[in-house]
Amino acid sequence: QVQLVESGGGLVQPGGSLRLSCTASGFTFSAFAMYWYRQAPGKRRELVATITGDNNTAYKGRFTISRDNAKNTVYLQMNNLEPEDTAVYYCNTIWGGINYWGKGTLVTVSS
Repeated sequence: QVQLVESGGGLVQPGGSLRLSCTASGFTFSAFAMYWYRQAPGKRRELVATITGDNNTAYKGRFTISRDNAKNTVYLQMNNLEPEDTAVYYCNTIWGGINYWGKGTLVTVSS
């Protein structure tokens, strides 16, 4: 059974940083691409960052995605956060043709 569990969200002031983590289980983690999405209030869910099994990455400018295959964990380092980054951040993978999502972790950027 595929499970994705996000952590690391919280309240941060503008200009601050957070590192989100997503720990995966139930599949061969190292073989699959992982994704971070976010959904702000009243907005559609959007893709933030992608990392393949062999560490090819794509991400928005202030965010960095990385993975530790030994820990079955993918990270999202977020720097210089802005109020517009306030959202629920979700971890995602596609396994067996099915999209799997974690429950999300809330990031609030506010002074």
